[in-house]
Amino acid sequence: MKRASIILILMVFTAVAALAKEPSKGENNKKAEPIELNDIEFVKRVHDFKRNPNKFIYVGDKPAIIDFYATWCGPCKQLAPTLKALAAEYGDDIYIYKVDVDKEPDIARAYGIRSVPSLLFIPQSDEIPKMGQGVIPKADLRKEIDEFLLGKSVSE
Repeated sequence: MKRASIILILMVFTAVAALAKEPSKGENNKKAEPIELNDIEFVKRVHDFKRNPNKFIYVGDKPAIIDFYATWCGPCKQLAPTLKALAAEYGDDIYIYKVDVDKEPDIARAYGIRSVPSLLFIPQSDEIPKMGQGVIPKADLRKEIDEFLLGKSVSE
């Protein structure tokens, strides 16, 4: 009897553990987060602004948003949770990068960043990147991602 009880308990624990690993329907399981870039990583992932200061050549393999921010900036702090949520929502479809303009002044200077937050939207296509400034509402960011970065039509 004890052996049967132990086997039953083990089966229940195994079933619970299996259920805990399975995603529930409709649950967003993407765990992406914004990625902090220094100048070395920026050159590897985005653009070699040192060798090609006058010509933007995106080296990434999917569309990206670059958040130029500062740790002391109130609006930057306000925008950060929205970008984190969008990184999780879009997962592997786009990159969301962060560049601290105080730690990386050369990058900020190369892109003419004069106020924070500033967002650079980089499509994978040959379209010219767009710049946005300030605390952009999540719905507007989502629209920019869907239409400009991912090329989805409004009706999709």
